[in-house]
Amino acid sequence: MSRKSFLILENGKVFEGKGFGAEKAVVGELVFTTAMTGYLETLTDPSYYGQVVMQTFPLIGNYGIIPADFESKKPVLKAYIVRNWCQEPSNFRSEGILDTFLKENDITGLYDVDTRALTRIVREYGVMNCKITTTLDNLENDLAEIKAHKVTNPVKYVTSAEVTVRNADNPKLNVALWDFGTKNNIINSLVQRGCNVTIFPSYAKAEDILAMNPDGIMLSNGPGDPTDNVEIIEQLKILCTKKIPTFGICLGHQLLALSQGAEREKLKYGHRGENQPATDTETGRVYITSQNHGYAILGKSLPEGVRESFVNANDGTCEGITYDYMPAFSVQFHPEACGGPLDTAFLFDKFIALMEANKQ
Repeated sequence: MSRKSFLILENGKVFEGKGFGAEKAVVGELVFTTAMTGYLETLTDPSYYGQVVMQTFPLIGNYGIIPADFESKKPVLKAYIVRNWCQEPSNFRSEGILDTFLKENDITGLYDVDTRALTRIVREYGVMNCKITTTLDNLENDLAEIKAHKVTNPVKYVTSAEVTVRNADNPKLNVALWDFGTKNNIINSLVQRGCNVTIFPSYAKAEDILAMNPDGIMLSNGPGDPTDNVEIIEQLKILCTKKIPTFGICLGHQLLALSQGAEREKLKYGHRGENQPATDTETGRVYITSQNHGYAILGKSLPEGVRESFVNANDGTCEGITYDYMPAFSVQFHPEACGGPLDTAFLFDKFIALMEANKQ
């Protein structure tokens, strides 16, 4: 039987719903994603560390749990909010149901709540902390706990514990992937293109990466404020002097830019979903992209020799950067998106071509 649960927002508003998944009170940052598919990829995306994720699409769980589609070994989000969750999924690949999955991974769930109203609040006031609980006995203490909550240095919680290797069947290039909370499909996209991928934890030093003599460096996605990662930024400065072909995605894009003197801003409610339009600044073509980030690089802060390659067609924020003085480029969106549009998967081919040209 469903249990009565409450969502308390930092601004004092309270929503009543029903609980599923793990039965525990949690505090986190409330964000929403507009993705209509790919809830498994959302649940297992390390970039959601410490956040309470709300789906704007009303029905979630209808194709069950499919481990082959996971972006990481386990979910690291704080809680999951949906309008309706499907208790009887139908898919030939399904190996379980959403409720059981959340319980097994100790993730609190909330459903039968007005997600449309919640989304409008977040869009108007911006992302805010919240708490999911089964009681309103001490609202004053709850609000104090909510306002005091902060996630710091989340990358160290989602990075790999040690150096690992994924080999291609017919390898032609060796890539060092610096793991800040990487999604599996970034690794898969490289392996499928003939790259042996050596995955380095976030605490790796520049000398560790250089020791393998890589043909290219992949900077992965990850959670949180990029400016928290002071040591990584310093190590990136060293790597950039070596002129090794480099490709950054999401957090990797931000860290690379910060290492070259750019600045970042926190977005009001972020870009999270599979329908974000990114405009190529050279051709004017608009690509539909998958995104998940709450911070962005300030385009006007880019130093000389660094230029925007993509901008968001909705709000004009920086979506991609090209570096004229070194073989490096990066994007804020996810060209490896699964589930989501693969319109920009050609960027991996661009990275391959950059490495091959550099070898010659």
